[in-house]
Amino acid sequence: MTELHIEKLVYGGDGLARENGHVVLTPFVLPGETVQAEVTRAKNDLARGKLLNVVSPAPQRIEPRCPYFTRCGGCHYQHANYEYQLEQKKAILLEVLRRTGGIEYTEEIAVIAAEPWQYRNRVQLHIAAGKIGYFEGGSHALVGINHCPIASPKLSECIATLAREVARIRPFEATLELFTNENAVQFNLRDRVPPQFIALLRTLGVTTPIQYGGLRVSRDTFFQVNRFLTDKLVDAALGGSSGQWAMDLYAGAGLFTLPLARRFERVTAVDDSASASRDLEHNASAAGIMNLQTHQATVDAHLLAVTETPDLIVADPPRTGIGKLGVKELARIRAQGLTIVSCDPATLARDLKGLILAGYKMGEVMLIDLFPQTAHFETVAKLRL
Repeated sequence: MTELHIEKLVYGGDGLARENGHVVLTPFVLPGETVQAEVTRAKNDLARGKLLNVVSPAPQRIEPRCPYFTRCGGCHYQHANYEYQLEQKKAILLEVLRRTGGIEYTEEIAVIAAEPWQYRNRVQLHIAAGKIGYFEGGSHALVGINHCPIASPKLSECIATLAREVARIRPFEATLELFTNENAVQFNLRDRVPPQFIALLRTLGVTTPIQYGGLRVSRDTFFQVNRFLTDKLVDAALGGSSGQWAMDLYAGAGLFTLPLARRFERVTAVDDSASASRDLEHNASAAGIMNLQTHQATVDAHLLAVTETPDLIVADPPRTGIGKLGVKELARIRAQGLTIVSCDPATLARDLKGLILAGYKMGEVMLIDLFPQTAHFETVAKLRL
């Protein structure tokens, strides 16, 4: 057992301490705390700590709401009050921009937040040995649950029913995705399962697309998970933008595309998912939008073929970010306005570094807390030439 003094939180949810010159990363701690931990898995100058006891707690430490916290791998920050979670996320964003991107951002970062519980409109659950739940952090050990405090009430109702009924069906293994709006539940299941389980799912939900705020979203189409902050995310990304031509990269079902089409004379939307492209075309037609071109293609392939310059490009990439080729092509195309909506600050900082070297200048940066109680957050970064 080792006593550690926690210096700060780092991206991913761990607290950083030092022991004999080695960095030790320990989960479920807060800056300023003294803790006792079991230090293991040393690698080069990095080690991991398993929290055993909090000797001197930070004043921001609170009692977690969820009985599965620290065992389930979903949440990282339930032991901190919510205002402090937001402060720490902003500090982490600034540090990642500086360390990874070499960006010393000195302007104020606006933080946009909402209800920090019961916000998720989709969850991925695992089933094994008569239990349903989430994997432990960093492992495939299943933590059985019967509710989830960050899932919407409708999803938590489904989880409770599934937890009760799965125990009555012969053991099987599967991964299940559940999606919900205020009225319906959609499920996605690709594993072979007992017929009783299929019948159970059909009493809870449907496989057909459901609507999120007027957008049809199929099972294989990406959509943001926070049911309270979708409109605010769109407002943060688009602001008062308008003009002749906008391009929406990684467009999905049209969360940004449709509002862009109401602000610009024409819009080009790009996504490599067939499901997303179908949903986007359906949503545009249902909204009576005629000034939209959709392209089912990778963003890299599409950018390579662009020969004109849009007024604005909006990019909402996955965690891997835009990447080297995409950044190179964006620098070549040179849209006057470029907005990146990122779910990973490290890949965002990497992409921003390349764009700044190519002549773009940092504008407004906003942190949208789409994932309360977890280490994750969304960032909107606006750049101009």
